[in-house]
Amino acid sequence: MTTPPNNRKLIHIRDILATALEKYRPVKDTEMTRIWDIWETAVGQPVALNAKPHSFRDGVLIVHVSSSSWIHQLKFLEKQMITNINTQLDHSLVQQIRFTIGSIYS
Repeated sequence: MTTPPNNRKLIHIRDILATALEKYRPVKDTEMTRIWDIWETAVGQPVALNAKPHSFRDGVLIVHVSSSSWIHQLKFLEKQMITNINTQLDHSLVQQIRFTIGSIYS
């Protein structure tokens, strides 16, 4: 028995999901997948260890944060975070960030 040659190229699950979601959601909503890729670079490692993007809709990014003290601190950094995220994405996708206590280890 011979095995067929493995000429298939590996495809990242993000790309598969983006293609599938295009049919059902506006492109700007599916850009959320890119936010995960650039998160640590955009917000810095200390913030990234204590806050993770959770969902995105209509320009609002929901971010799960490890504690109320982090929420308080991040509210002061919100405008800079939005600027950094949008710069990393090369367009103004995020208009507002809402912080909520939630799981950051998913």
